[in-house]
Amino acid sequence: MSVLVVGGAGFIGSVLIKRLLSENKKIIVIDKLSLGSVENIDLSQVIFYHVDINEFDNVLDLLFRQEANIEEVWHLAANSDIPAGVKEMDVDLSDTFMSTVSVLKIMKKIGCKKLYFASSSAIYGEHQERLHEDSGPLFPISNYGAMKLASEGVITASLESFLEKATIFRFPNVVGVPATHGVILDFVRSLKKDPSQLSVLGNGTQQKTYLHVDELIDSMLFIANNTQVGLNYYNIGAMDDGVLISTIAEETVERVAPSATIHYQDTDRGWVGDVPKFLYSVDKLAQLGWEPKCSSLQAVVKAVDQIAFLEGL
Repeated sequence: MSVLVVGGAGFIGSVLIKRLLSENKKIIVIDKLSLGSVENIDLSQVIFYHVDINEFDNVLDLLFRQEANIEEVWHLAANSDIPAGVKEMDVDLSDTFMSTVSVLKIMKKIGCKKLYFASSSAIYGEHQERLHEDSGPLFPISNYGAMKLASEGVITASLESFLEKATIFRFPNVVGVPATHGVILDFVRSLKKDPSQLSVLGNGTQQKTYLHVDELIDSMLFIANNTQVGLNYYNIGAMDDGVLISTIAEETVERVAPSATIHYQDTDRGWVGDVPKFLYSVDKLAQLGWEPKCSSLQAVVKAVDQIAFLEGL
């Protein structure tokens, strides 16, 4: 039996693959390499196809030629650049929503009935109360969040027609290596270029939950192994109220360029579609039996060290 990982050469997908390989899984990877890199995965241990999942006929041909009996699909492909999706709606339509439609069409064609899907806290939009899995109404403020929410809808519809198990992971902000994007990578590279100053998008009061990628993968595999057929959906995150962007800036400066000055903007958000603050409940996941070991701040500090080291700082 094989596992298909869509978006497997990216940040989270590549870490997931290492864990699946440790469980002696046969892995097939599909990635169009928009942000991911083949350097993130060991090509000697996986079957890798550099192809867009939306190229339906091409993907099917590759899978049929492989004669793989695919038991489950992990769908991690999406546009991760929220500002780019705001600027051009077709980016998230294609890379975030249509990639999900394509995955489902391919699964139906090959007879695979088990899907694990990377969703996002962005589906909730702006709420003042703590976000539980059944919080609503859901009004995303970014095209990314809207297309993730639409993806959840088409997945649950497929559960009624041909899927046997659909598991939806609602991610927080994920940090660690090999990062392909994100606030910490941006801060480290900015300070590497100019150690005298750091410019921050927003006024620094944005407050969000952060989870290290290693713990994210732990939680995903725990959920996969401890849930039954049907629909499963979980918030994943730290068990705290998050970290201020100003704190992340300060931690990064202290590690990378201690003499740098930090400059903020007047707005309470970094870009159009940025949710400035949310409170995240992970009680449902804790009741299932999994809790993170690191706080949001500990995850951030660990990621700053890892990324700075890889950047040669």
